[in-house]
Amino acid sequence: MATYFGILPNELIDSISAAQANGPSTRLLRLPHPRTSIPSLLALYANGNQIAEVQAVAPPNERSWFLGDNVVADGRLLVMTPMDPTFLLIPFLLALQSPDGSLGQLRPWDDIAEDLVTKVATDPADPPKDRSTILDAADLAAFLESSCCRSALGNICQCEAITPEITVYRYSPPTLIAYLQRKVARLSESALQEGSKTVTRNLAKDGLMEDGKEELLKLGRTRAACDLVSQYLPREVYNALKATYDFTSLDAHLKTLHEADILTAAENGAKGKKGAAGKGKNGTTTTAADSKKRKGKGSQGVEKLKKANTEGMSKLSSYFTKK
Repeated sequence: MATYFGILPNELIDSISAAQANGPSTRLLRLPHPRTSIPSLLALYANGNQIAEVQAVAPPNERSWFLGDNVVADGRLLVMTPMDPTFLLIPFLLALQSPDGSLGQLRPWDDIAEDLVTKVATDPADPPKDRSTILDAADLAAFLESSCCRSALGNICQCEAITPEITVYRYSPPTLIAYLQRKVARLSESALQEGSKTVTRNLAKDGLMEDGKEELLKLGRTRAACDLVSQYLPREVYNALKATYDFTSLDAHLKTLHEADILTAAENGAKGKKGAAGKGKNGTTTTAADSKKRKGKGSQGVEKLKKANTEGMSKLSSYFTKK
């Protein structure tokens, strides 16, 4: 069995430890990434109550790990990050939407999940040429039937209880946008963003950390939060989310800042050209033309030799002729 080094959530470590005593409770799935649609590796753990994204961080050069007296040749580091299953659900429910944009009927989740497996999963009898795009029906079914998936349905669907045992669902864009707005509000909190040096540096670079810019800073934090959430959203959903915020004043501020940078760069360029005209020995300004004139004129010794009387003198070449 291959050995890998990784960073795992505590719950996943506990799940793996429990599996050694009680049987497997962790399953690896390959599902489309909600933003890129590229199949990504995920770990379903804690008896299906949680799911984590599995990524391999590869060093630029080949490296190895030392484990006791052994060497692990694969120097990659596996990073497993807990993920909101709501994001994974979005592209699947979008795939069931009718071409005319109608929302369809309210249905039990088991019926919706069956349609998804039939429509979205790869048909084993007709596999695609590119194996990287294969979506296994068993992986998709395992996710759709998991507890974490069912608990996320209220974040993206209109839910109505017909009986205590039967609840019907339908994809609801307003429900999803409201849920994403709550996520953005949470991520916009200064205490969370101050933990990210990249976000803080970008806000400072845009001049939003200065006194008197509190409202612009608030908008800047909101946009930064939207950008973070967008990493797990299809483009159309991200555009719908962004349209719910008014960034007009922030855009105007950033445009003014950009124009000021261009003006400063132009002024610095003009000063650089003027700087080409240096100072002479006596403090006088010299130009490129003056320098050219000086290059055409020799030293004082050379100038005196030019004025010397050479009448009657033999040429230097005469000393090298054959006698």
